[in-house]
Amino acid sequence: MKALIFAAGLGERMRPLTDTTPKPLLAVGGKRLIEWHLEKLAVLGIEDVVINTSWLAEQFPATLGDGARWGLRIAYSYEGDTPLETGGGMWNALPLLGDAPFLLVNGDVWTDFDFARLPREPEGLAHLVMVDRPPQATHGDFALDGDGSVRADGEDRLTYSGLGVYRPQLLDGWQHAVDARHAVDGKPKFQLAPILRAHMGEGLIRGEHHRGRWTDVGTPQRLAQLDAELTAQSAPST
Repeated sequence: MKALIFAAGLGERMRPLTDTTPKPLLAVGGKRLIEWHLEKLAVLGIEDVVINTSWLAEQFPATLGDGARWGLRIAYSYEGDTPLETGGGMWNALPLLGDAPFLLVNGDVWTDFDFARLPREPEGLAHLVMVDRPPQATHGDFALDGDGSVRADGEDRLTYSGLGVYRPQLLDGWQHAVDARHAVDGKPKFQLAPILRAHMGEGLIRGEHHRGRWTDVGTPQRLAQLDAELTAQSAPST
């Protein structure tokens, strides 16, 4: 299994920190956000990781290199000066990912979820890790049934964590679910959520509810809070 890390965002809500540093390269708990993911992927036995880039893209290979220090092989999927959003970013990275299911994780989240729990072969087209709705996004994204089916609507909506396993076939016929007119330098720019919703009625999107720790590191305040928590957690007891 390969892995894809979304790292192309502009990080606008994190400015001024992201004026000079891409958000996944900001540090929490003594290491960069993206390094927490790389370490977990290496422990899982994944060897090939694709990182999509756009904003300050040159900093990723300069900082992470080829992945050898983690026992990984890192390839970079450059989207251009304008990020292609989640769906376009996945589409752009598919040639590097191959035909097998791959693990996807957003580069700007932190979680204690055990990646080993993820299925290597999802039942449908995707397996999503869902979390309780955070204070900054109280509406939620999708509903999760007791049998593991993810639905577009429901009373007890959860938030998609930015972590899951996907089959490349999810993007087959993506033009039917989104507005295909939006493109940047010939590359389609679209969100992934409409694609997922289009397949939910067929029962092809599955998921699970993670009740542990998870943070969407979207503001300097949340970054500082997470850094303080992780630093305190790693401090030797007296």
